[in-house]
Amino acid sequence: MREAVIVSTARTPIGRAFRGALNNIKSPTLMAHAIRHAVERAGIEGGEIEDVVVGTVLTAGTSGMNLARNAAFAAGIPVTAGAQTIDRQCASGLTAIAAAAKQIVVDGTEIAVAGGQDNISAVQKRYLEWVAAERDPNVTRHVEHAYMPMLLTAENVVRKYKISREAQDAYALLSQQRTARAQAEGRLDAEIVAITATMAVTDKATNEVSHKEVTLAKDEGNRPETTAESLAALAPVIEGGSVTAGNASQLSDGASACVLMEAKLAQKRGLSPLGLYRGMTVVGCAPEEMGIGPVFAVPKLLRQHGLSIGDIGLWELNEAFACQALYCRDRLGIDPDRDAKIITAGGNPERFAALSKGVINFTIIPEPFVRQALQLGFRDLFDIGSLKIPFWWNSVLSREAIVKAKRQLLLKFTRAMIEAIHFNKTHKEESKAIWGNI
Repeated sequence: MREAVIVSTARTPIGRAFRGALNNIKSPTLMAHAIRHAVERAGIEGGEIEDVVVGTVLTAGTSGMNLARNAAFAAGIPVTAGAQTIDRQCASGLTAIAAAAKQIVVDGTEIAVAGGQDNISAVQKRYLEWVAAERDPNVTRHVEHAYMPMLLTAENVVRKYKISREAQDAYALLSQQRTARAQAEGRLDAEIVAITATMAVTDKATNEVSHKEVTLAKDEGNRPETTAESLAALAPVIEGGSVTAGNASQLSDGASACVLMEAKLAQKRGLSPLGLYRGMTVVGCAPEEMGIGPVFAVPKLLRQHGLSIGDIGLWELNEAFACQALYCRDRLGIDPDRDAKIITAGGNPERFAALSKGVINFTIIPEPFVRQALQLGFRDLFDIGSLKIPFWWNSVLSREAIVKAKRQLLLKFTRAMIEAIHFNKTHKEESKAIWGNI
């Protein structure tokens, strides 16, 4: 049976939209940066790539006209490679990876590139204005809240499921602390490839725009100095609500890519897979509470594979809003006190890149897998259109992790042998009976 494995990943740092280092970049260039470095890390030639699959939310302007194809060109991939752009809103990046994996498993593709990007700075304002102006009454006639903005869905979840402001802020603080710790310990360094861009700088006094060259080497937006007091002091975005700039995600610019390969080919080339694709599923829910999709979709995927919540070694819950992440975590029964099992994407601003960064967060996963020697991973992501996609993969342990596991196994075996020898000496007659029956 054919299997799809991920052999390399690379991503840009996450830039703060509008005011950050990537606020003036073209989308093909942004995506190409991740593709080029993922390809280099895999040690393959561009001509070997059969398809490039890219997920994005804002498929317009610089991100329009089959972004995947233009990004492949910008990355130096030959025109012989196919390309497709996928829009499943927040789940676009993971859907792209799944699509590429399925092409390998089912259609005979040997090597594909998959990833995701969004360029909020360049596209979002005009994109959303156009969407708002063109709302279709036939849609809202059947589903009243189909066009409801994410912020309103978050406040709806808060009210319906009675999630307190204090709980949201506490979760946001934990997310900030985890991200700060990860950055300080260099846990994200391997997946990030620094990018040089021309940044637009607006003078606050005159509104004049100037440009300067900058190099971004780490994620923008997270605030290590965050405290419970600073979060509590923030006013809600909507009067009378509880969602604030501190317990909701920032808007960001960024891109990520990975190289997928058929397992036997990877083995033949001596490549160590970062993960094996195992499956995904989708479930829809009401648009006015789109953030709780995981509570429907995750159990479905687990059932399909004969698994339970407790079987999963590492979880990543998407944190566009602390309220929906909290509800999903608690409703699913994921233990909040086991850090090794909950790897947060950034409940407040720090790690939720743009609107489609499932794939950004995906590249975060393999390294904790290897470091913690966890067997199963689960990535969940909600979609603005209330379609939930969970994503399951097997990790492949590093050589160091395997050696460590072998040592632990040998230690346990040695202890068991010592206990057996002791038993033999003190219980001679019983030992003869036991060994005589084996």
